[in-house]
Amino acid sequence: MKPVKVLVLGCGNMGSSHAVAYHTMKDEFEICGLVSRGKSKEVLNEQLGNAYPLFDDFETALNETQPDAVSIATYPDTHEKYALMAFEKGCHVFVEKPIADTLEGARRMVQAAIKHNRRLVVGYILRHHPSWKKFIELSHGLGKPLVMRMNLNQQADGKMWTLHRNLMNCLSPIVDCGVHYIDVMCQMAGAKPVQVYAIGAKLTDEVPADSYNYGQMQLRFDDGSVGWYEAGWGPMMSETAFFVKDVVGPKGSVSIVAKDAGGKGKSGSIDSHTKTESLLVHHADLDAFERFSKEDITIDLTDEPDHQGLCDREQQFFYDAIANDVDLTRHMQDALNSLEIVMGADESVKTGQVVKLQLTEL
Repeated sequence: MKPVKVLVLGCGNMGSSHAVAYHTMKDEFEICGLVSRGKSKEVLNEQLGNAYPLFDDFETALNETQPDAVSIATYPDTHEKYALMAFEKGCHVFVEKPIADTLEGARRMVQAAIKHNRRLVVGYILRHHPSWKKFIELSHGLGKPLVMRMNLNQQADGKMWTLHRNLMNCLSPIVDCGVHYIDVMCQMAGAKPVQVYAIGAKLTDEVPADSYNYGQMQLRFDDGSVGWYEAGWGPMMSETAFFVKDVVGPKGSVSIVAKDAGGKGKSGSIDSHTKTESLLVHHADLDAFERFSKEDITIDLTDEPDHQGLCDREQQFFYDAIANDVDLTRHMQDALNSLEIVMGADESVKTGQVVKLQLTEL
């Protein structure tokens, strides 16, 4: 198979990382253009040796380059528009999470992928992390129900705070980042999510009137499992306990222990969001004297890719899906499910009501 001609749309943080992956995977991909409205494409192209054509307009680039695939890493409120244009041109699509800024838009994207028999891959980076895979695997030995606790609070200033403010014009933190961790919880529980409740607070006037920069959600599954997720963005956020990722069941618990990534000054680091470093496995077994009969086990993780390494793995998955005509129905269904859950949480913040979930199968 010839390298996949890919048009890169969005050249900021994630877009540039995916472009670097395409640039280095020369047997798999051939970049045919970089597209952005601002100067980020020039900065990225210089990093890549000024090797690629530059475009300000996606439609122009799409028509002129005739790509096989499009990589979309723009703001979420543009995902649907660009993905539908790409599918109409017969392109495969990689799109950053969340898949779209509305559930209806996400469904239209999935329907278009099915209609045109094109692959649609959503950027759930934790699915490609060996340590997070192990975290999920170990959760399946804890019995039921599960209690899952995760958060991602980010103390931010400068460029990161600007990025967060821009994102909050589209989506709240519990939606934008929450899809990752809700996807993990769904894989752990392996059960049907049935209801969600959430609270939120607006801690600054620098975000839109109808938005908030702190949110916390609680998710219930039909097997009795529950999940808690918290996300906050901004210069006011505390870095105390910003990194909590663990799962508890009747037989014990598994926790991510990130001594370095969870330290002070790390909440705004992209790399720290995916680092695990080690897993702490605790057994609930008691002996005849009701003392713990097994020692806790620490699993040190050696295959710990950095952020770029994870993006490389994501794009290898994208290539394999195209080259091998992989059925991505389950992948797309999971992306829809996690989006519906966090959108339900967002509705709950605004209404103060518990939201019952009615997840529908493709």
